[in-house]
Amino acid sequence: MQTVSNLSDRAVAKTQAPETMLAELRKAIATQLAPQVADIDLKGRYPRHFMHLVGELGGYQQAVAPEYGGTGNGLKAAVQAIEAISQECLCTGFMAWCQIACTWYMQNSDNAYLKQNLLPLVATGKVLGGTGLSNPMKHFAGIEKIALVAERRPGGYVLNGMLPWVSNLGAGHHFGIAARLADSDDYLMAIVSDELEGLSLRCNAHFIALEGSNTYSCIFRDVFVPDKLILAAPCEEYVNRIRPGFILTQVGMGLGLVASCIQIMERANQRYGHVNCFLDEQVEDIAASLAITREKTYAIATQISQQGCDRPISKQVIKQVIQARIEASELSLRAANAAMLHVGARGYLHGGIAERKLRESYFVAIVTPALKQLKKMLHDMEKSEVRSQKSELPIV
Repeated sequence: MQTVSNLSDRAVAKTQAPETMLAELRKAIATQLAPQVADIDLKGRYPRHFMHLVGELGGYQQAVAPEYGGTGNGLKAAVQAIEAISQECLCTGFMAWCQIACTWYMQNSDNAYLKQNLLPLVATGKVLGGTGLSNPMKHFAGIEKIALVAERRPGGYVLNGMLPWVSNLGAGHHFGIAARLADSDDYLMAIVSDELEGLSLRCNAHFIALEGSNTYSCIFRDVFVPDKLILAAPCEEYVNRIRPGFILTQVGMGLGLVASCIQIMERANQRYGHVNCFLDEQVEDIAASLAITREKTYAIATQISQQGCDRPISKQVIKQVIQARIEASELSLRAANAAMLHVGARGYLHGGIAERKLRESYFVAIVTPALKQLKKMLHDMEKSEVRSQKSELPIV
């Protein structure tokens, strides 16, 4: 594994304002990413150079502390980076989220080795990373069984099982995983890569969108994961610590997608405004909803960053996170549908931008935690609150 020996890059990152990062990132999006979007979507091209470039510009560093290669600007700036990229290409915005989620895991771990050695490399985009927590997040929500099992060995754990889909992967990429501890009700979380013996990647599926996301199945056959790569074991408290940021940063994908749909509607109205005015969803309707969701998301992100990881996030804030994520899913579907209807027959052409936005919008609503899982989580929390209130009633 590479290590960081030169701290000069981190010193530069310390003084970088979010506005500077976003301005530079938008220039790179226009010049480096925009020309590739059709190939990313239709040919499955992985924009490796751009992914590294985002790291160089500070896009992944925002929620990472300066001592670990970050800027310390917080989750709001991280959401904004994902939002800016997703406005042009949701696939690449999703991979930026994967990278930021990977930094979030290490930033919130008590593992000093990962923080000092790997986190700075992922935060600066020198090493690319993903998140294999789709299955565990569903498992912890009572939706499906955990896919990986870990057995304790001297100096680490041996893992077996298969994760069906993990994105933003490739040779040398790192990603987070969770596994059930054998003969136990506890779990561990770790950072792994295909560099570990016995871990192999397989590409066995093609998607209607996000095809350029480098999504693989991950096969674990007696993979030894040393203690220095363990994020937490057991990990219940740790999962509660990372879950709000994991979910909230995904809202950036929806915010960017909706903003692009508004642009599509505005362009369509230049020619068809005289008839588009009869549609139920208008530009101002979508724009007003976007402004509300964006303001709410930024405020929650700021609150989480200011609190830090020393104290548990309150249930009220977690509910707000889930609600913001639900709104991002539902608004993405609304906006993409409205964009298609505004464009009309031209939107039905294969490879058109409105058609792509429609396919991408379903991903916002399906990617873990999916819209149905989010609503289940909210329902379970509210049900638990009702039971708690009842138990606190005086006996008469």
